[in-house]
Amino acid sequence: MKTFGFAAQAATAPLAPFSFERRDLRPNDVAMEVLYCGVCHTDLHQVRNDWGWSQYPLVPGHEIIGRVTAVGTAVTHYKVGDHVGVGCMVDSCQECDQCRKGLEQLCRKGNIQTYNDTERFSCDPVARTYGGYSKHLVVREEFALRVPDGLDLSKAAPLLCAGITTYSPLRTFNAGPGSRVGVVGLGGLGHMAVKLAAAMGADVTVISRSKNKEADALALGADRLLVSTDAAAMAAAADGFDLIIDTVPVKHDINPYLPLLDVDSTLVLVGQIGPLAEPSTVPLLLGRRRIAGSPIGGIAETQEMLNFCAKMNVLPDVEMIRMDQINEAFERLDRADVRYRFVIDMASLPATQAA
Repeated sequence: MKTFGFAAQAATAPLAPFSFERRDLRPNDVAMEVLYCGVCHTDLHQVRNDWGWSQYPLVPGHEIIGRVTAVGTAVTHYKVGDHVGVGCMVDSCQECDQCRKGLEQLCRKGNIQTYNDTERFSCDPVARTYGGYSKHLVVREEFALRVPDGLDLSKAAPLLCAGITTYSPLRTFNAGPGSRVGVVGLGGLGHMAVKLAAAMGADVTVISRSKNKEADALALGADRLLVSTDAAAMAAAADGFDLIIDTVPVKHDINPYLPLLDVDSTLVLVGQIGPLAEPSTVPLLLGRRRIAGSPIGGIAETQEMLNFCAKMNVLPDVEMIRMDQINEAFERLDRADVRYRFVIDMASLPATQAA
């Protein structure tokens, strides 16, 4: 299948039109027209090769909403015209203990990322993966997600990454009525953590360096804002949280947050991939507190999250852009100038593109 999108040809190059081919449908494949694609901070990191493993040309995009255009002969769950989503992964070994438990994101052999990866399990010959900044996508049925009726297609795309990245630790660590949840950072991930935790019935506090985001935090569903630079307020909040979701996507100091945890409580890192400022073990040892990390969820949990968001009317706050605005959007994303997630209207792609 010939298709087109926008790709980076090098770490220093802007995204530009790019033509390429998707694989022909295998029996268990679903083909879709991409309708909307979210813009994740990971896309910016990958395009700029901040983590050192980017391969070019690179077509980003792992928050994808589409319409099914064709199905393979063995597909049973989807038909032409269905609305489906694709998140951060498009395959896994399907055989290891983690995959059998529905934890494909923790596949022992490594899941296949939606872009900047190599299909290793079910593709012959081995092929590169290209993401959702494109007109069409082909994915195996098991990694397509059904978009529930009533979920706004134009806003749903960020749920496939920002949504599940925060939903999964909230579920894993039992956020719900009676639980006290702190959220550090109020960007794309943080605003979803607030909305989801509030929808689950938790008492939610946004933890920020200043009071500037207090109105936004309350509007998103938080019960209050705690200023982390206010020593007296932080001391008064000691032992006050069962769970803290840290969404900050850069190296930072987590030590101020550890005394906020109650006994046997957890701070979960979901934003920063890489080094942190050195943590002190004192509050960990004295309070039997924990620092944990969490990636996305598995396919079943992601579907559960979509169903929950449809039921509770939880959607990200988004700014719609055209495909040709992506480089400007990256610049704005780099300086945190977005509330709270960009979504590309893929109808803005031209009818044809040059290679």
